[in-house]
Amino acid sequence: MFEDIEDLKAQMQRLTTQVETLREHADGGPREASEQPENTGEDESDESELGYPPFIFLLDSPAYEEELRALIEWVEGVLVPGYLAEPSHDNRWCYVWFEHPTGVVPRLHALWLAWQELTDPSTCGYTGPSVWHRDHLDPCMRELRAPTGPFQGCVKGEHQLTHRQPSLVPSAWCQAD
Repeated sequence: MFEDIEDLKAQMQRLTTQVETLREHADGGPREASEQPENTGEDESDESELGYPPFIFLLDSPAYEEELRALIEWVEGVLVPGYLAEPSHDNRWCYVWFEHPTGVVPRLHALWLAWQELTDPSTCGYTGPSVWHRDHLDPCMRELRAPTGPFQGCVKGEHQLTHRQPSLVPSAWCQAD
């Protein structure tokens, strides 16, 4: 019986060590030297391997342009046809929104990042789309489309930028490199 108790103590100590190691690894804390991964020559700090795209403001060229191109595809392919009715004086929209790099692009990018996460049932269940509409889409559209929002000068040619008609918006789907 004494041997059984000692075996249980040893197993308990091993499990405790494993739990501590897993906690440190999950917290990004230090690991023991024997647990350090071998250097394979590959860049392990690459954020894209983590599966989380960085916020667009954190990107430099050419990564910024690639992320903007993907955002344009989502806005033109999902957001505009599915959610944006005809613009009006009280409900504005600029069809060249990507020419508003400070007030619009980051908001739409954040909206898109939330959409990517909250429309995946494996990460947020089946209520994710409802949460996305309530917490992300509706507040974002209220800010963007408000009469005092970033599109306030984007009606009937009043804006200083030369805006194109909706049918002339360059499509990221068929944009040549």
